[in-house]
Amino acid sequence: MFEALSDKLSGVFDRLRGRGTLGEADVAEALREVRLALLDADVALPVVRDFIARVRERAVGAEVLESVTPGQQIVKIVNDALVEQLGGAGAVPVNLNAAAPIPILMVGLQGSGKTTTAGKLGLRIQTRERRRVLLASLDTQRPAAQLQLQQLGERAGVTSLPIVAGQTPVEIARRALDTARREVFDVVILDTAGRLSIDAALMDEVRAIRDVAAPAETLLVVDAMTGQDAVNTARAFNEALGVTGIVLTRMDGDARGGAALSMRAVTGAPIKLAGTGEKLEALEDFHPERVAGRILGLGDVVGLVEKASETLDEQEAERIAARIAKGKFDLEDYAAQLRQISKMGSLSSILGMLPGAGKLKAQIDDSKLDTAILKRQAAIIGSMTRAERRAPDIIKASRKKRIAAGSGTSVQDVNRLLKQFDDMSTMMKRMNKLGQKGLMRHGLAALMPKGGAPMGGGRRPF
Repeated sequence: MFEALSDKLSGVFDRLRGRGTLGEADVAEALREVRLALLDADVALPVVRDFIARVRERAVGAEVLESVTPGQQIVKIVNDALVEQLGGAGAVPVNLNAAAPIPILMVGLQGSGKTTTAGKLGLRIQTRERRRVLLASLDTQRPAAQLQLQQLGERAGVTSLPIVAGQTPVEIARRALDTARREVFDVVILDTAGRLSIDAALMDEVRAIRDVAAPAETLLVVDAMTGQDAVNTARAFNEALGVTGIVLTRMDGDARGGAALSMRAVTGAPIKLAGTGEKLEALEDFHPERVAGRILGLGDVVGLVEKASETLDEQEAERIAARIAKGKFDLEDYAAQLRQISKMGSLSSILGMLPGAGKLKAQIDDSKLDTAILKRQAAIIGSMTRAERRAPDIIKASRKKRIAAGSGTSVQDVNRLLKQFDDMSTMMKRMNKLGQKGLMRHGLAALMPKGGAPMGGGRRPF
């Protein structure tokens, strides 16, 4: 989402780092470019002015200009200011510290992903917090909106309030709370109706629901791709209702990111959650320091580790590790590894979480190499017989043609996969032979073939 902004800021900071010393004129020039980058990313003008003023105040101090690495110091100052702009370090959880049933009110415009987010939030609270959740659709405006939430609840395994035709939103809210009390639910998620634009009727309806429900949380769901309009929406809802938290949807899209950087300043409410995909599990805590790190190309290693721990199968990983230790790694194990990586999302999103990987990520995007190559390799392995997967050496010309035809790829693709697998197997054998002490003594150079060339003649692994 923040790629364009990240690229521009990286260019500014690369130039700063390339200079041995910095004067006030250098800082002013850099901040002018940062200002233009933020405006181009659709950040609200008052927010940009305040942000640049804070950075300038810290950046022109003697400890920066006289520092040994002034460029790095300014990057740190901008990073700290971005974290502050996004709400301060650390995620702010959804408030569940109230007497059950805890009402959570979902508000926002039509098309922002409100109903889907309600289903995602219900699944999240039920699985992570071990609370019983009741979903209730108060949307009597949009056709089949109540049925949509009911179907989402069925997919997520979360109970939804039975639909009763003809009831008003306020009556549905009362019935939902009464049902939650009688049937001992811990949390009630109330999905309100949206409109294509803000109007008096919408605000009056939501106020009436709020007065009846007395929600512990009023979460504003905003589409991150709507840019400046999202900021105006947030301001209007906050003035009318008093928003307690924001959920940014479509954070995995290609929006310019300005809405996220403006939200906290405009509403005073923290961004609590971010929608990162279409799956019901794709709702994550919003960590300002991690988002700031990714914008500045500093990566998000903690987020990557968390994603890995949530998606990877530990038992499968241990099984493969044991086979590698015994020197029995084959294409079936390689296919299992590909499946594990695919669960974590696209290669470009994984690379975006690694420090300094922005340029490599751009190369991969330009080459259109992403999860597609993982799927292609999985298809090639799937077209092999069990004997071929367990003993790749038997795969000769005629077999390669059959495998390529069966997987919808070319013989060159099959050769590339076999070469990559051969390189990986050779490296693993060297690792086993050296052991941990040998690796520590000789380093990664010991894994390279004689002559010091990288595996595969310098070819990238993907």
